[in-house]
Amino acid sequence: MPKSLIIVESPAKARTLQKYLGKDFVVKASVGHIRDLPVKTLGVDIENNFTPQYETIRGKAKIIKELNSAAKKADMIYLAPDPDREGEAIAHHIAEILKSSKKPIYRALFHELTKKAIKEAINQPKTIDQNLFEAQQARRILDRLVGYKISPLLWDKVRRGLSAGRVQSVAVRMVCEREHEISIFQTEEYWTIGAHLKGKEPPSFIAQLDLKDFDNNRIYNEEQAREIVTELRKARYTVSDVAKKQKKRKPSPPYITSSLQIEANRKLRYSAKKTMSLAQKLYEGMELGEEGPVGLITYMRTDSTRINKESLSEARSFIKNTYGKEFLPAKPVQYKTRKSAQDAHEAIRPTNVNRTPDSMAQYLDKDMLALYSLIWKRFVACQMSPALYDQTTITIAASKYHLKLTGSIVKFLGFLSIYKEAEEDSAPSPTPQASDSETDTLLPEMNKGDVLTFLDVLPKQHFTQPPPRYTEASLVKALEENGVGRPSTYASIMSTIQDKEYVLLIDRKFRPTDLGKLVNDLLVNHFPDIMDVEFTAGMEKKLDKVEEGNEDWLHLLKTFYGPFHDTLDKAKKEMRSIKRLSIPTNIQCKTCKGKMVIKWGKMGEFLACENFPECKNTMDFTRTEEGEILPVERKEPELSDQTCEKCGKPLVYKMGRFGKFLACSGYPECKNIPAQSVGVKCPTEGCDGEIVQKISKRGKVFYSCNRYPKCTFALWDKPVNKVCPLCKAPFLLEKKTKQTGHHLKCAQKDCGYIEILPEQE
Repeated sequence: MPKSLIIVESPAKARTLQKYLGKDFVVKASVGHIRDLPVKTLGVDIENNFTPQYETIRGKAKIIKELNSAAKKADMIYLAPDPDREGEAIAHHIAEILKSSKKPIYRALFHELTKKAIKEAINQPKTIDQNLFEAQQARRILDRLVGYKISPLLWDKVRRGLSAGRVQSVAVRMVCEREHEISIFQTEEYWTIGAHLKGKEPPSFIAQLDLKDFDNNRIYNEEQAREIVTELRKARYTVSDVAKKQKKRKPSPPYITSSLQIEANRKLRYSAKKTMSLAQKLYEGMELGEEGPVGLITYMRTDSTRINKESLSEARSFIKNTYGKEFLPAKPVQYKTRKSAQDAHEAIRPTNVNRTPDSMAQYLDKDMLALYSLIWKRFVACQMSPALYDQTTITIAASKYHLKLTGSIVKFLGFLSIYKEAEEDSAPSPTPQASDSETDTLLPEMNKGDVLTFLDVLPKQHFTQPPPRYTEASLVKALEENGVGRPSTYASIMSTIQDKEYVLLIDRKFRPTDLGKLVNDLLVNHFPDIMDVEFTAGMEKKLDKVEEGNEDWLHLLKTFYGPFHDTLDKAKKEMRSIKRLSIPTNIQCKTCKGKMVIKWGKMGEFLACENFPECKNTMDFTRTEEGEILPVERKEPELSDQTCEKCGKPLVYKMGRFGKFLACSGYPECKNIPAQSVGVKCPTEGCDGEIVQKISKRGKVFYSCNRYPKCTFALWDKPVNKVCPLCKAPFLLEKKTKQTGHHLKCAQKDCGYIEILPEQE
């Protein structure tokens, strides 16, 4: 009979652990949280010390029953969800439901899923960290108070379905403020001037005029540029200085959560959610042929750059044997972790540096391999020698001006032989910068005092550029630098602000929607503290103190809620109602000759006739950069090749709240919305029907058998015609969750097969 029960949160992690622990252990998965605050009510008793009213999550009763049954058969229980706040909360709630088993309950922390780390965690068990759980609970209650108190206000004043979030709303504010900076940016002209010159030896070259000789380091206009060009055409060009120095470029530290998300976005074009979904799989274990499931990386939610001694030694041996002694520094490279970091986990690194990307290529799909390669290369590079290059800067005198020419020659690639960090998302500089490239830039041999041959002057006009819009990478970086959110929350923030239609990701850059701007303005005006970056960052620090045992979670909530409640009451009275707002325009209604007014609806702003309900004419519109309203004629719906089974008219494609759907072109006389096949046969025994997509009375998409009412089989998730590779179930379900992202999941609840799908940017 098994002696020990281990409970983790995912089936994949359970399979990896079972492989290493053997028959003396039974490993079960809770499949995430088993208890949480209720969905439809606040779930926090404010009058009774903010007591959370946890309830069993829908669909988890069967899992709880299985865990209780397994606990009764075990001698001892190890709770091993992920080693962070959320994991501690999962462990706490599982411990609560297993108390009745009266078995010893321990906490096991797996920072990596390797045989050695697993054995050490089991042999050195801990108790549940109450401080860590209370920090998670305080964050959950804070977010619930903000979300469930402000969101109904937005429903009342703007439209139903909107939401506010303690951290997500601050992220939206940052996007809106950047957009405002761009909109008010005043472009300024400036000029650069280069001189095409030739020395005693080829090749010829172009030296740039040093702008330090000018006010504010800038040549402002063409007139000023012409005067300088005239003087430079007459000038004598002499080398006044030749400075040579060796420069080092040190490798970047190993990845933490934020830097991994940033780099994966810049190099691989992955969203933060996709990066974390793939990293979770690499951590929990990948099937490596006969070797079975193996955890390939350490835990991926961390803000520490720390590396243990054993891994450092392993990396150094690998570098020496693979690349040579010259690529290995005299001592292991140590990186400082920022003061605000929790340092609970190591940096993100491969669990075994000898598992190179090439050796893993046969086991990992394209996306998984790309992320693993990024992690592996960054880790190995962080322990390699710096890159060395000789930089030569030549200063040239020309009349009263100075010109500069910089060239670099790489002498030793060092870590750059396997890894180079991606460029930042930034606006062009208003002034030319000296070249500092790692690529070879050859210069002719020159000495101080050499007289150069003048060939031409090359003036060039430029215009200053506004700050760039945020990408996922730069927004994550900005959130981190401002102390907003924590490593575990960045991915969900990126997803939520898009899901709520507050921002759009266009050409990989965030733009606020009209709805996002409106909600942001309302929240900034009426909830200045909640929307303040420093206030939000300060709250994160207080939650960290709760985790450290230096702050009481209840005191934190009481201190927050008093002022928040007062602000909320004031906002309920003073916030303007957008629902009832009509902004007049000079645009004439084409139907009744009345004036069109701007109103708000489910899909944002639109033009409606002032004579509604007598006249129901509506139009879309756009705004010019100057704010002028331009009506937009609505496009005719796209015709399909099908006809309506009820009236015979053509079916057209329309867009609704839940995406594209087929409808009769005879609307409103014919309101038929036909069912669409998804190519999957009904699994009900004895039924020869097929699964079709339908829309419920509330407008939500669902999937059911086309033989209804004879067959009542139905699903909320879209079935996909693909056989499960594990249990051979006839189809998989397409799902999207915060934890896993866009994925396929086996329809059989006890199977646990999950396949990550490419993110649709």
